[in-house]
This record gives sequence, C-alpha cells and structure tokens, in this order.
Amino acid sequence: MKILIIDDEKSIRNTLKEILEFEGHEIELAADGQEGLEKATANNYDAVFCDIKMPGMDGVEVLEKLMEAGIDTSIIMISGHGSIDTAVECIKKGAYDFIQKPLDLNRILITLKNATDKTNLVKETKILKKKVSGVPEIVGASEAIMKIKSMIDRVAPTDARVLITGSNGTGKELVARWLHEKSSRASMPFIEVNCAAIPGELIESELFGHEKGAFTSAVKQHKGKFEQADGGTLFLDEIGDMSLAAQAKVLRALQEHKITRVGSDKDINVKVRVVAATNKNLMEEIQKGNFREDLYHRLSVIVIRVPPLAERKEDIPLLVHYFIDKICEETGMKKREITDDALEELKKHQWTGNIRELRNVTERLMILSNDVITKDDVIAYASPLFR
Repeated sequence: MKILIIDDEKSIRNTLKEILEFEGHEIELAADGQEGLEKATANNYDAVFCDIKMPGMDGVEVLEKLMEAGIDTSIIMISGHGSIDTAVECIKKGAYDFIQKPLDLNRILITLKNATDKTNLVKETKILKKKVSGVPEIVGASEAIMKIKSMIDRVAPTDARVLITGSNGTGKELVARWLHEKSSRASMPFIEVNCAAIPGELIESELFGHEKGAFTSAVKQHKGKFEQADGGTLFLDEIGDMSLAAQAKVLRALQEHKITRVGSDKDINVKVRVVAATNKNLMEEIQKGNFREDLYHRLSVIVIRVPPLAERKEDIPLLVHYFIDKICEETGMKKREITDDALEELKKHQWTGNIRELRNVTERLMILSNDVITKDDVIAYASPLFR
C-alpha cells in the first residue's frame, strides 16, 4: 500500500516510515502541511497520517482542504497535544481516526488496516456506482475532448459553478452529468431543468415550487427543482431561454442560497451546485437586454466549451464504433462491421446536428445496410431523405 506521512518532526516521520516499510508498505513523506496537501491531492494514497500541530498550515486545515477536494483516502490524525474535543472535531471534519503520541505500534497497524479497508470499500463502491449509473462515456481522443475530460477531473471535486456552451447535440448534458458523477455530490440528486421547454409563466413554480392555492391549478404543495436537488447538482439546460423575471430569482438563490416558493413568504435554505448550459452567445444576449450580466458572472466561474463535431472529425470513427456497440446492446440488433472508406465518407458530412445526428445516422445505417456498412451505404443513407 502507498502511504503518506505528514509531520513536521523528522524523528516521527522516520519512525513511522521504518515501521510501515517493515510491514511492506510504500511510504512518502511531507515535512509540513502545504507539502502534504500538494502530495495528497496529486497522488493516490491508500492512507494518510497527518500531524495536527504544525507551523503554517496545521493538520486540521489540511484535513478540511482534502475533504473539500473530495479525495477517497482515509486520513488518520496524530498529535502529542490531543484531547477528546480535538479528536471529536477531527472525526466530524472527515478524519478516519485520531491517534495520540507517543505512538503505539499495535494501534498504528490495526488503525491502518481498518482505514485502508474503508478506503478500498469506498473506491469499489464508486466504481460499481459508475457501472450502474447509466451515464454514457465521453467518447473521443481529439485534443478538444481530452481538454474537456481534464477540465471535468479538475473542476468536479469543487463546488464552482460551471457554464457549458456549445451547439445543439454536442453533448453539453453529458459534460454536466460527469461533473456530478465525479463530484462529492455523486450520491445526491442530479436534477435537470430544460428552461426552453417550460412556459415562462410556469418556470418560477418549476424551479422554486409553490404552495397549495398559490394559483388556480395549485391543488397541493409542490417542491421545486432547487429543493429536489438539495445537496446535489441542479442542471439548468438552455439557460439563455429563461425569462428575465426568473433570472432575477435564480440570481437571488445563487447569492443567498435561499429560495421562496410561489405563494409563500418563507425562505428555504438550499445547498445546490448549479451547472448551466446554453447554445446561445450570452454576451450577445446581454447586449440585447435578454440576459442579466450579473447572473452571467455568477454562473460562469468556470466555462467549458463543447466543440461541434466539425471541429473534432478525427473522433468520428471512435464514436461510430461506440454507437454500433451501444445500439446492439440496447436493441439486440446483429452487430455490423464498417469499412474504412465508409468512415472516411462520414467525416465529409457537415453534421449540423453534431453527436446526436451521428448517432441517428449510425442507427439508420445499421438498419438499412447488410452485414458490412460500406461507403455506398453512407452515400445512400446518411441523409434522412436518402438518395
């Protein structure tokens, strides 16, 4: 197992290192909190031993920052100045256990075994959850897609708001879902709202809920999407189509972490991470008076642009093979092969509908072609009107 020891006392570091290396573990050392934090967030450790009393960044601060980063590693706090209150505080903040100096060999080894068992269980649970989550992969090896995947990995563990931009069909919702799946909120709800699909007069009720009798059809109390997403992620798709009145209330919710149901004057506290998406140029919408500039700045702490398929045509072969496998899995259809020249022909297509269009075309080719999809099949069937 790979273990990190963070302690400003060289003698403690070396003693722990000798004990744990004798047990066959791989050990890395950090002489202060800042160095420990950097190593713990940059590497995968099975456990971290962290001293509490250190100059500069103390152990409790290191613990808090590691919890904010969402790492899966079990953290064992150690201190020569411990008390019950300190131990309780550390456990509440997310530490696995608390050990007092002078260190007892048996206590160290038993705690380490239990801590690493817990770490492995957490990692296995996350892997299993991803397998059953139903969230499709982000398929592609182009530079643009690799940048997006890297950005998701960096941003997901934080609570930063994210604005996802891109044309229809590029996969903005998929990016939002992976931001949720790779966050510490993954076990909590992911709630999606298509702002373009809800009439303007109903958007406030949909987002913030309403009380019974708030309007004619309000026959019972209704929890809005902000409340439903409490503790999780709220995905506001096509945010550029939201009315100015609703934008003002969303801005208040983001500023104050409070919402008010329609027909009520009672504030409700909500802790929600908001991810928004749009196919519009919001700066142009701001100039036209259609979108609030202050809301834009609230939403765009991080901006992720999802490129159109025309800018990542080298990903088309990967996507087509992925869709063939997926369609066979979903429908039981016999698997089709596809020739290289057929894939080259697909690269020549304009793909105004982006990934969504490519998926539809792949399914059409599988239905209308024989066992092998050829260039002639692509020429004949890539257009929905055929040729």
